[in-house]
Amino acid sequence: MPDDPSTLFWLAAAAFAALAVLAGWSDHRRARRRDVDKPGWVPWQLILVLAMIASVVCVALGILV
Repeated sequence: MPDDPSTLFWLAAAAFAALAVLAGWSDHRRARRRDVDKPGWVPWQLILVLAMIASVVCVALGILV
């Protein structure tokens, strides 16, 4: 476990960025589905936006700390 707090923020930023990529890919898959009557139950757009915001916040904190 790293002792430097900025390293933890950078790792969290990378994890949130990966989650945002996954959510964007999943939202793209949902938009191009064959059966439009099965929309799914996961709000991928909301997860994408929140993960991007969290990633930017973690990058800013990683720079400041």
